[in-house]
Amino acid sequence: MALMEIAKREVLERLRFDNPWWQSGKGVDPEHRNAPRRAYFPAFLELVRQSEVHRSILLLGPRRVGKTWMMFQCIHELLNSGISGSQILFASLETPLYTGLSLDALMRLFLQLFPDGPKFVFFDEIQYLSDWERHLKSLHDSYREFHFVGSGSAAAALRRKSQESGAGRFTDFQLPPLSFSEYLHFVGRDRELIRESEPVSGSTTPQWICPDIWELNKEFVQYLNFGGFPEAVMNPAIQRSPGRFLRQDIIEKVLLRDLPSLYGIQDVQELNRLFNVLAYNSGNEVNLEGLSRDSRVTKITLVRYLDYLEAAFLIRRIHRVDQDFGSFQRATRFKVYLTNPTMRAALFGPMDENADAMGLLAETAVFCQWLHSTTWIDHLRYARWKGGEVDMVSLDPSQKGPAGLVEVKWSDRCLEHRGELKGLLELAKKKPLTHPVVVTTLSRTEHRVVEGIEIEFVPTSLYCYNVSRNLLKTL
Repeated sequence: MALMEIAKREVLERLRFDNPWWQSGKGVDPEHRNAPRRAYFPAFLELVRQSEVHRSILLLGPRRVGKTWMMFQCIHELLNSGISGSQILFASLETPLYTGLSLDALMRLFLQLFPDGPKFVFFDEIQYLSDWERHLKSLHDSYREFHFVGSGSAAAALRRKSQESGAGRFTDFQLPPLSFSEYLHFVGRDRELIRESEPVSGSTTPQWICPDIWELNKEFVQYLNFGGFPEAVMNPAIQRSPGRFLRQDIIEKVLLRDLPSLYGIQDVQELNRLFNVLAYNSGNEVNLEGLSRDSRVTKITLVRYLDYLEAAFLIRRIHRVDQDFGSFQRATRFKVYLTNPTMRAALFGPMDENADAMGLLAETAVFCQWLHSTTWIDHLRYARWKGGEVDMVSLDPSQKGPAGLVEVKWSDRCLEHRGELKGLLELAKKKPLTHPVVVTTLSRTEHRVVEGIEIEFVPTSLYCYNVSRNLLKTL
């Protein structure tokens, strides 16, 4: 038998293994179909099913946020709706046996087995195929009755390529790490700990309260340590050894394999050192000069590495405004946040609520909730000037001015020590705001007027829940 025939037989056997629904009476395995569903799932399923506009879908996000789960859950729903198993193909391009095969070759094998009927095709980890965007574009144009879905973990790199090569053909669907509200739902404590309250005066946005803030804070600390990844939330074994799972299976695979393969990075250890510095300082302001010195990386290389890390959805930079909400022409200073607070615990160990780094980690968590809105996250800044600073400044997308200010605290001291609010009050008096000024606390909720400025004091954990729950309602 020819070598090519042997390889073909092995590929077909692997495809049958990965697609058990091709056999009568079989479907998606219980682990995937019964797993909790992300808040994004209904919108994703609707997009996969729609046929009015012929678009291929790219499901983008960091490793281990549930992309593969969501694809399998989508397949489960398609099967339940009456779609035959022989009309659905799933292939993970991370599978070594598929190395060197084109998408077209996989499609031809599929069509040899099942030539009739409309098809749903799912390509997982599509970034491992060289020139994937050209291959997917060709399939999209050749098989107009098919629904193509691809997933990838180097989100920004994939988005860039999809926009360059798939204009009018690809629709991007972003899947960030778990929000705090999703986490509470996954562990089954949202109904126990959260109650809906009346919106504040003049607002139609729902408000959520917590009768037991200390119990909510316990879950918030768990979320910071383990809660960004669905598998870590659902698997106690991973929580007992977060460093091994999260650091080796997520961070190191991205830094040592995904990024070098996508961008041709030579010194992966240099990139790894830089990421460790950034992760340790998540929420702090950095400048290129100091970062270059601390990481021992040249500034030119440093800018490229920052772009790479942002492309892999590991970090996000936000830029500074001055005390008059103006931008700086030379952005040599900026804040860097991890896109998932759990990554810090994976690198440096879990923390309790009294740890010195909890303030910055809580600020990182607040920032991560805003990642669930592409509109607001692109308009998020921070303010720092001589004598004052504010953690987060949201600029109104429809107006050239400020929308709201947020100062993140992991203590209740700010309610008694007005000096801690000096910079916030100074900035709030500069221009009218369209949203309330918010100061987060450890445990206290109050509404106060301070020096003529209305301030909502709310526990950090409850604020994270409110932000993420209300943003996800708009999906």
